Amino acid sequence: MREVRLSDGTVTLWPLGPDDAEAHLEGEDEQLVRWLNGGPGTRQGVEAYLRHCREQWEAAGPLRAFGIRAGDGGVLAGTVDLRFTGEGLLPGQVNVAYGLYPAWRGRGLATRAVLLAARYAAGAGGAEAVIQVDPENPASAAVARRAGFAPAPPTRGEDGTRFDRYTLDLRAVAPYA
Repeated sequence: MREVRLSDGTVTLWPLGPDDAEAHLEGEDEQLVRWLNGGPGTRQGVEAYLRHCREQWEAAGPLRAFGIRAGDGGVLAGTVDLRFTGEGLLPGQVNVAYGLYPAWRGRGLATRAVLLAARYAAGAGGAEAVIQVDPENPASAAVARRAGFAPAPPTRGEDGTRFDRYTLDLRAVAPYA
């Protein structure tokens, strides 16, 4: 697998892997559990998920999970995932999901990470990036808007949960070289 590293000089993205388990568990809080993870992480569960992420990268699978790195040492500040297939996605659409650990919120890092991930998705053949946000999560909606995503008709998950939807035409985005 070719190691992917994307950077804008402030934020660097590179694939999540097993070495990120400790930092992820330390960074997880109620907001990540509520909006992104679906439940509190356990060491065993997080390690299994990170192995799966690495396997997806190695197999060029539909999931591309990045660690959002900040600072000189590349400290794990959160995650951004791209899913090239999934519930409610049309061919060419890529779902973008993101979350930051509490110490890193409010600095614009999520917006930077989403912009880098969108450039990666454009270069990987995506035509449209999609962000789905719970209407009660205005911070996530603000990230989508700051990253240039436009409001789209809302959608519902399999369980009936309503999501606000934001889209970005990736054909207008310069791919990450």
